[in-house]
Parts: sequence; structure tokens; C-alpha cells
Amino acid sequence: MQFSESWLRQYVNPSQGSNELGHALTMAGLEVEEQHSVAPAFTKIVIAEILSAEQHPDADRLRVCKVNAGTGEELQIVCGAPNARAGIKIPCALVGAQLPAAETGGKPYVIKVGKLRGVESQGMLCSGRELGLGDDHEGILELPADAPIGEDIRKYLDLDDQVFVIKLTPNKADCLSLIGMAREVSAITGAALCTPKWNAPVITIDDKRKVNVDDKDLCGRFAGRLIRGVNPMAKTPLHIVQRLARAGQRSISALVDLSNYVMLEMGQPTHVFDIDKLSGDISVRWAKAGETLELLNGQTVTLVGPDSAGKVQQAGVVADHSGPVALAGIMGGNHCAVTDETQNIYIEAAYWLPSAIQGRARRFNFSTDAAHRFERGVDPQNTVNCLEYLSSLILEVCGGQAGPVDDQVLNVPERKPVKMRLTRAEKVIGIQLTNDIVADVFKRLGFQFKQEGDVFVITPPSYRFDIEIEEDLIEEVARIYGFENIPDIPPVAPLKMSAKAEAKRGIHLLRQRLALQGYQEAVNFGFTDIESEQRLTSATEKEMIVVLNPIANQYGVMRSTLWGGLLFNLKSNLNRGLGRARLFETGRVFRRDANVHEEVGKVAGFQQPQKIGGLAYGEFVPEQWASASRTVDFFDVKGDLERVLNPLHIITESAQHPALHPGRSAKVFLIGGKNRIEVGWIGELHPGLQQTYELPQAPVLFELDLEPIRNLGLPVPEELSKFPAVQRDLAVVVKQSVSAQSLLDAMAASKQNFVRAIELFDEFKPKVGSSTMSDDEKSLAFHVTLLNPQETLQDAQIDVVMNALLSVLEKNCAARLR
Repeated sequence: MQFSESWLRQYVNPSQGSNELGHALTMAGLEVEEQHSVAPAFTKIVIAEILSAEQHPDADRLRVCKVNAGTGEELQIVCGAPNARAGIKIPCALVGAQLPAAETGGKPYVIKVGKLRGVESQGMLCSGRELGLGDDHEGILELPADAPIGEDIRKYLDLDDQVFVIKLTPNKADCLSLIGMAREVSAITGAALCTPKWNAPVITIDDKRKVNVDDKDLCGRFAGRLIRGVNPMAKTPLHIVQRLARAGQRSISALVDLSNYVMLEMGQPTHVFDIDKLSGDISVRWAKAGETLELLNGQTVTLVGPDSAGKVQQAGVVADHSGPVALAGIMGGNHCAVTDETQNIYIEAAYWLPSAIQGRARRFNFSTDAAHRFERGVDPQNTVNCLEYLSSLILEVCGGQAGPVDDQVLNVPERKPVKMRLTRAEKVIGIQLTNDIVADVFKRLGFQFKQEGDVFVITPPSYRFDIEIEEDLIEEVARIYGFENIPDIPPVAPLKMSAKAEAKRGIHLLRQRLALQGYQEAVNFGFTDIESEQRLTSATEKEMIVVLNPIANQYGVMRSTLWGGLLFNLKSNLNRGLGRARLFETGRVFRRDANVHEEVGKVAGFQQPQKIGGLAYGEFVPEQWASASRTVDFFDVKGDLERVLNPLHIITESAQHPALHPGRSAKVFLIGGKNRIEVGWIGELHPGLQQTYELPQAPVLFELDLEPIRNLGLPVPEELSKFPAVQRDLAVVVKQSVSAQSLLDAMAASKQNFVRAIELFDEFKPKVGSSTMSDDEKSLAFHVTLLNPQETLQDAQIDVVMNALLSVLEKNCAARLR
């Protein structure tokens, strides 16, 4: 929001100076992003009148002007401006004047007596750009005929007036107008507020144009009136042109300027139609499929089409019998725009529902001041008031005869009361408050309220769309009370150096161990795109958690697996020439779960477990001369996990996952005593997904629940044995369909005495036609470590144990001794 200080002070004039006012606004949450004078510093530039302008004797484009600058004598000034002529009043830089530094590349420029093509020049006639008033330098700046000769141009044009540029937060739509800013300044400083006053238009004709509002979810209120016999060539008053310029708006024509002026001053966008270009009644409705409209900016838009998320979106329109003539709440159509030939106009002021405007302008790749206001909320109770104000200005400047106002109130939002507890406000703000302090704040803000003990019940004004819950009122109390008046008290808490939980492993240790295995950590958003979520989890739309207002199209749902982000990271690295990657991530995933209830750190209906996931891609080890090159596989990654999770013991069991290769994926189980806990998955990426992600080879992925793999339990000390351990090898033949893990489980379940460890060290598959084993068999060999802490084991004891193990394998796994 940009405006001049003089315009603001017309409605509220606090005692604070410009800098103090800017600071007060910033401290109240209305950040003053920029504050500067209308024109940069310059000296000795006065109002002068050209008495005569004659052709330079030696230059076709120069004129020799006689100028009265109020100094008591005529000045001779050589000027090259095409509009230099006798009788006009202009800014004149006298000898010794210093022009703005910006015009001369940052160096001060002092006017001296000089000669141009042999003719003496005693000053300079200035353009608007030379005064820092814009980019126009085609001619000298012409001033009104009644401008007083000799007066300082800074004083006459009020060039020391300050321009404020306010950086508003999206919730402060009520401050997108001068009246809104004046209300805030009045509340902040306590200065009296003066609202604009005008003479109500006199109705001299009975003409009306029928308006049908077909869709109440588009337009909540529509008001309009017809004015005949206007003069579109009328000149916009100078003070309005200046105020528009200082608000960043250029002057176009009187009708357009006055409409923009009312929008900036009152916050209500309006539109002026050339009524003679409209056919039949006016209708307000949603656009129909196939309809297009040429806008005032020359752009032709299709009114029904996909938005940024790919969903079909309708635009609201104002239409006549021939079709759309304006894009509702955004921009008018070129077909019915006012021109220099316009005689009769129709003025429209409406309340468009914010939900009907939001996102529409962005779909057409432009933004307008009207859309910026309507999508945040415009005061629906001020619609007719602003229409009357604009009508009064048009009749005053352009003349004409006004008809009655046609006002249709259809769907105006109801402002529900909001309660604020004094004790809650004190707790949130951190200071002691009284009923009198809070009541004074609400009075200064113009809120209607009643007190029920220590509870304030406020009915928000129609222009405050941001007051909906108790915290909104607490924010208003803090703002107006003054952030500077809230003491800066640092929090005080006892410091305690807590010992690390001995039975629980820290997440940082797991991250460090993965890094030592060559994995690099990735950090991704907790959001992902719908397509990836469906591909990796086979989740339905009902199961997915949709983000209501995603920051981008590819972040439309909450992730239920870490793999989507990691695969995106892998793809990005491959696109940049990296051929080998090891990545991991720790973070939360999100799933629907009706069994989860609301409590500290939890949201009812949603499960948010922490996971640790990763992938390996490319060669097993970086390319080198000492080892053969091969692609990383399932067992390499499983080995990495075993080293990372040590001393915990994990096993894998073949299973199928929608994101993993059907024959190369497994569930991961954590083994501890008799317990067997499923903690995650490991496996190669599914071939179909490999093709979808356009990967030359399949990465090996894993994902584990973080909580169970952090629980180590307390260490159990054990006395070192004085007697040596004994190792024996046991080789058996089993069917190839029998897994090595099933043999290990069977031997462990038998709980043989003296057995301390059993490890698989060899697998042998025979060649076709072997005489010792059939084609569907294989040989597995195990190291068995035995130890008796009480005495040295004897061969007889060892044989008993080995025979028992063999017997278990023969019985449970159909094995035979090799």
C-alpha cells in the first residue's frame, strides 16, 4: 500500500512527525518498507513565466526564451523543449541552483551562466524528470496558469510531502485504503478520525439497467447506477492526479482516474461501463465452457480452464445478452470500456466473495489492484456508500445526470461475535492487563463489544475479515497496547545436564553410523506429489492426507514414506552426472489412523511415526584397480544395516511391497530373545517404477521404524571364560527353496548346551548332472562356536551337540549331512 502523508493527514492528523509516524506504524505491525519525499533534494528552482520564445539563430531545435522568474529582471534562457512558448508557467532553475543528484548520475549539478551556440543562458527550464517527478523529459513541466511567479516549486507542489510504502500482511485487507490506514493511525496515536464528506448526487433521471445476479456464491452484493451526458474529456483535478501519482497510479482519463481514486481512498474497487456498448440486461454469473473475453490489457482469456493444480476453474463474469463484458472483481472487458466518445455510463460497485476471486487472476498470469482487494475481503456494508461517492465526483468533474441506485443484497457474510478472556490475553502477551486497558483498545479500534466479567464479547466490524478467533483479538490488544511497552524479559528456566539414556541410542549416532558407511544425509519436505504417493504405496485418495493450501503442485499430499523424496534426490544427482549414490533421511511420515487420540505431540486421527530410510545406487565400491566392478545389491545394503544397527540383530524375510521388486524384497525383523519385531522393508526398486523414474538401474532401498531400533536395552556384564572356545563346521544339503535363515532359526530354537554362535560361511550349488546332489538342492555350511565356561570341552560333549543340531535340521528342514 502506497500513499502520501498529506493525503493521510486529511483524515487523521496526529501530533507525531513523519519519522515518528512511520515508526509507530511499523511497531503496530504495519511495516513501513519505504519512506521518502515526493521529489529528491534540490534548491533555487522557482515558478517562472515565459514572456517570449524565439528561434535560436544557429540551432533549429533551440529557442531563446525571455523569462520572468520574480527576480526583478528578465532572464534569458536557451531551451530545447518543443513545448517552450510564450505565456506558460514553468519551473525555472536559477543560476546557483542545484539539481537532484539522480538526474546527473549521482553527482550534484549546479546551474551556471553559460553559452549555447553563442547565446548566453542564465538558468534552465526544467522537465518533470529533472525535478525527480517521473521519467517524462520530452518537454518542460507546465504549471497551472494561476501558479504564483517566484514561489519555490517545492512549496507550491508540496514536494517535501512524504510517500509511505507499507508492507501489509495478507490478513490486513482493511488497510488497503486511505480510510483503513487512517483508522489504524487513529487507533495507534489517539488522534481524531475525519471521514470523507461529499454532497449526495441529485437524481434527475429515472433510468435503470436491469441486473440479474444468477450465482450468489459469486456475488454477495451488487449496486449500480446509470449516468447520462458525461464529458469524458474533462480534466481530472490536479490534486487527484497528484495523489494518484504519489500512490503509484498514472493518470489515464477523468472517469478512470476517479474510479481509481475512490478505490485507493475507500478500499472499494468499482468499474465504469460505456452503457451504449452493452446490449440488453446485465447478468452476473459464472462463465460457461468455451466463453472468452478480451480484457482492457489486450489479453484474450478463456474463462473456464485448468488452474495451477490442474482442476477446472470457472471465472465469474458480468455479461450482457452478447456474452461476458467484464471479469468479475478482476478487470473489465475491452468491448465496453469508456473512451473519449463515451456519453452514457453505468457505474458498478459490488461485493465479490473472496473465495470466488482467489486464484483467478493468477490463472491468467496477471494481477490487478481490484483482485488484490477482493480476494482478501472488501467491506460489504460500504458498497453503496462508495458508489455514491464516485457518482458525486463524476458529476462534479464530468457533469451528467444521475439515475437511482439499484442495490441488491444477496449473500453478505454474517459477522459472528468473538470472545476474548482477559486471563488468556495476559498469558499469551505476558503482561498484566486490566478491563479498562482492554476496553480502551477496543474503543480506539472502533469495535462494538460488551463485557461479561473478565470476558469481552466483540462483534467484528464489517471491514475486519481477520477477526475470527480469540487469538485475533489478543493480537489486536498487543498491537495497540504497543509492542514497545511489553517488557523484554528473557525466559528463566533451571538448567540441567541430563545424562544420556543408557538403554536408548540417540538418533544422531544412527546418522553418524550411516555416514560412516558412505551414506549422505538428505533433508526433504514432509510433502510429496499425489502421483509418487500412489506409485510407492498404492494408497487411495481417501487414505492420502491432502494439503489444503500446498506451496506448490508437487507438494499436494503428506508423505507416508521417505522413498519419494530420496528417489527425487537420486534423479537430481544422476541428471548432474553422478553415477554412484548413497543417500539416507530421517523424518516423520504421516498416515490416517482412527485409533490415535488427541494428546501432547499427537493429532487425533493421524499417525506420525519417525522413520529412517535410504537407498544405494551404482557400483558397490568406487571404481578402482584393486577390485572388480559390480553393482550394489540387496546383501550389500543389508550388511550396511547390520553394521549400523549393531549390537541389535536383524533378519530378513521374503515379502512383497508395491514399490519393490517382487522377488528381491523383504521385511526386516528385529530379533531380541523370544521377540521378533517387524521394523521395516528392504529391497530393489520395482522394475515398473525404475522405468517411471527413468533410472538406468534399480536402486536398493530400505526404510525402518526409528523407535524400535533405538532401544538397545541395558548391557549385561559377563565373566570372561578361562577356557578356550571350540569351532566345528556343519555342512548340510537342503532343497534350494529352503532359506538359510530357516536353518539358523531351527538350530537357535533347539537351545543346545555350549552353543555360543552359529554363522553361515558357505553356500554351494551343484552343476547340472552332479552325482552328489540333485539340481534342486544346495549345500549350506555353518561355523558353530561352542564354549563351556566351567571346563574344557571334550570331544564326546562336542559330538553330542553337533549330532543334536544335525538331528534338528533333518527333522525340521529335511536336511542331510553332506
